[in-house]
Amino acid sequence: MTVIAAGLLFHSVTFAQTFTLKSNELGGQLNQKQYLNGMGYTGENQSPQLSWANAPSGTKSFAVTMYDPDAPTGSGFWHWVIFNIPANVNELKSGAGDPDKNESPAGAIQSITDYGKPGYGGAAPNPGPAHRYIITVYALNKVLDLDKNASPAYIGYNMYLSTLAKASLLVYGQKQ
Repeated sequence: MTVIAAGLLFHSVTFAQTFTLKSNELGGQLNQKQYLNGMGYTGENQSPQLSWANAPSGTKSFAVTMYDPDAPTGSGFWHWVIFNIPANVNELKSGAGDPDKNESPAGAIQSITDYGKPGYGGAAPNPGPAHRYIITVYALNKVLDLDKNASPAYIGYNMYLSTLAKASLLVYGQKQ
């Protein structure tokens, strides 16, 4: 009986589900919806639909970021930071990054981006090679005691100290 119990324990640990992030809208490339409407771009400036599954136990909230490490700034570019997404939420609908539409989950906070205002700011890569856009969901062990004026770097520092797991999507965007 002990051998069977040990085997069942090993089986459940071996096949534990991985924290994952998916999007019904994104493949390997951003589409017109996710590009900025401005600075020479005619996109829709709409955040992508995202969903995640298999958060670790102890998750108290989620955060989502979109970051361009290829922006010619010396420090990349933060396009979206939303945090304090309740632990019972596992999806952000397309367009949830627009704070004026009030479509993000209750209690979630959209902080300022490198555009200088809260909410999603679409991709606007400079001419040249494609830029990488890293979209990450973080499972956090607490609700962050920060507000919408916190910088992406400060939020990142607080998330780093509270992250139980994270999952990312990598998509590309290029000046058309």
